[in-house]
Amino acid sequence: MKYQELIDKMTLEEKSSLLSGKDFWQTVDIERLGIPSMTLSDGPHGIRRQAGEADHLGLNVSLPATCFPTAAAMANSWNPKLGEELGNYLGEEAVSQGVNVLLGPGLNIKRSPLCGRNFEYFSEDPYLAGKMAAGYIRGIQSQGAAACPKHFAVNSQELRRMSNDSVLDERTFREIYTTGFEIAVKEGKAKSIMTSYNRINGTYANENQHLLQEILVNEWGFEGFVVSDWGASNSHTDGVKAGSHLEMPTTGKDGMKELVRAVKSGNLNEEVLDKRVDELLKIIFETQRTVQGKAGKGFDVERHHVMAEKAAEECVVLLRNEENILPLKPGTKVAVIGDFAAKPRYQGAGSSVVNCTKLDTPLDIWKTEESIEFVGYEQGFIRNGKSSQKLEKMAAELAKKAEVVLLYLGLDELAETEGMDREHMKLAQNQVDLLTAVQKENPNVVAVMSAGAVTNVLTGKVCPSGRLSETFPLSYEDTPAYRYWPGEEKTSEYRESVFVGYRYYETAGVPVLFPFGYGLSYTSFAYSNIKADEEKVSVTVKNTGNVDGAEVVQIYISKSDSEIFRPRKELKGFHKVYLKAGESRTVTVLLDDKAFRYYNVKTNGWEVEGGIYQVMAGSNAANILLATEVNIEGTQAELPYKKEELPTYYAGQAAEVEDGEFEKLLGRPIPESKWDRSKGLDLNDALCQMYYAKERSCQMDV
Repeated sequence: MKYQELIDKMTLEEKSSLLSGKDFWQTVDIERLGIPSMTLSDGPHGIRRQAGEADHLGLNVSLPATCFPTAAAMANSWNPKLGEELGNYLGEEAVSQGVNVLLGPGLNIKRSPLCGRNFEYFSEDPYLAGKMAAGYIRGIQSQGAAACPKHFAVNSQELRRMSNDSVLDERTFREIYTTGFEIAVKEGKAKSIMTSYNRINGTYANENQHLLQEILVNEWGFEGFVVSDWGASNSHTDGVKAGSHLEMPTTGKDGMKELVRAVKSGNLNEEVLDKRVDELLKIIFETQRTVQGKAGKGFDVERHHVMAEKAAEECVVLLRNEENILPLKPGTKVAVIGDFAAKPRYQGAGSSVVNCTKLDTPLDIWKTEESIEFVGYEQGFIRNGKSSQKLEKMAAELAKKAEVVLLYLGLDELAETEGMDREHMKLAQNQVDLLTAVQKENPNVVAVMSAGAVTNVLTGKVCPSGRLSETFPLSYEDTPAYRYWPGEEKTSEYRESVFVGYRYYETAGVPVLFPFGYGLSYTSFAYSNIKADEEKVSVTVKNTGNVDGAEVVQIYISKSDSEIFRPRKELKGFHKVYLKAGESRTVTVLLDDKAFRYYNVKTNGWEVEGGIYQVMAGSNAANILLATEVNIEGTQAELPYKKEELPTYYAGQAAEVEDGEFEKLLGRPIPESKWDRSKGLDLNDALCQMYYAKERSCQMDV
């Protein structure tokens, strides 16, 4: 061990104390041995360093910091290099505020569009999420701080997040819900990782030996430390045994006392405790060297703000452009309508809330934009959903005076938040009514969703290059997890298996509003000359329009004659290429070890099915422009499934799976999903469960 000599000088109590927080955001320091305290801070898209009273829900004010685009926006850039550049800025701000560990990025899979925390996550696709996260991590850690990808793992709902048990088969677990983290660890070299609140197949994530030792350390070679989500440590002893290092926040020395008792009773080997301390000390000392030199020196607020704008512009996705209404022509008479234009909502609620250093308001920008003629602004609606005929009528009257109406619509601050899931996918009815009223007076309406830095895109100074990192379904009922999400009592059953997002829609033939990877441009692109082998794919892309722009070349792989059930296509590579008008370039996309593999539940390992694979290049999951074939040598592994036992999965119709078939997939009985009304509650159960308690005033087992 690197710090054996130092550890030998510690008492058992001192060693144990290092593995629990000193307070809400800091680790324990040991002054006599020169061990400093380490500061952790929220910060997936901006630092939330609380200097005063601390909390984990974004309630109390934090130090001013740049609010960069959320992960949901940044993933639309399909540009890991941009993520790395943004990560540089995040890391710089972190160390300037004395932060050793930045708690982010978040890369849980968007299993359902209603998860309240989806704004913090990248994608429905683990490959895209992992690549973006790795970029962030490289950038953050280049500045000396440690990045902390979260929430590890299978954390797909906020409802009952403290106690919910994610029930899923091992293949789905490995291919969909841990692959993004694998990329973050292997390619990003993350120095820390945060466990999630939930159980995974019966065991809490922070105490899960399979997750934290067998996968994270033994398979991926992780060399950092594991921290619990705040309050996600249930048995500190079991956590330390499994591979978790730090429980947060402070437990008032209870965690330390628990470890001391466990060592003295023989329940915890002191050598394991020492190993965890050694691994944690490595990151404490590594990060503290940088923090000591840069803390308090500040950062260039204006330069960071410009970076936030640059990142936001590359994330903008143009969904429709009927009759080429965009970009706005010089001199166009423009009316701006919508409360979000005057008071933009640029982040979700909860622990990621940033006290931004500077905020550009769309309305203020439009008032000074020289390329258009600004004819006025109306609020149009009340953002909490309350109807106002007066506001609607005033907006409709203004629309008559304009050639084009910019209508700023979106969700209010409480619609997307940590701790609560969304109830539906609908826009507030008063906003829908406003849209109808405005369209009656002026059909030239540009709907701007979620506000953000879009002025340069709308005026044509920037050519939109964002592509959707998640599918927009026609209705919530069309989503693959509709019948299974959220798990409302004890469990959440992942019956759709690997058929998440576009993997389901493309396989089951379900129409969508906008497919995964979709986005329009002010120019056009042509693809030609595809070539592929087992290591790379090349395709020639030409900008066939008259505007400079960027195209995202997306590589999907399929095996139509597979002996195992598979999605019809899976993203296995992508590359964003910038081309001047008329320019042509050959793009080469490398295929890594994840391109042809699948997880085999019989061999308990990654295998490759031999045979012919279709390699496809397209502009989105539904628009494949070129295809070729490659012959891949397989590993000759025993097939993990019997086709007749899993007919729904082999048909790709996984939105409705019966109990018997799901049990075959799991390889074990389905756990009981309902609360046991005869038993007491534990600390992670919801207060609403008191309804079922025999004695509702005191039925809490602690």
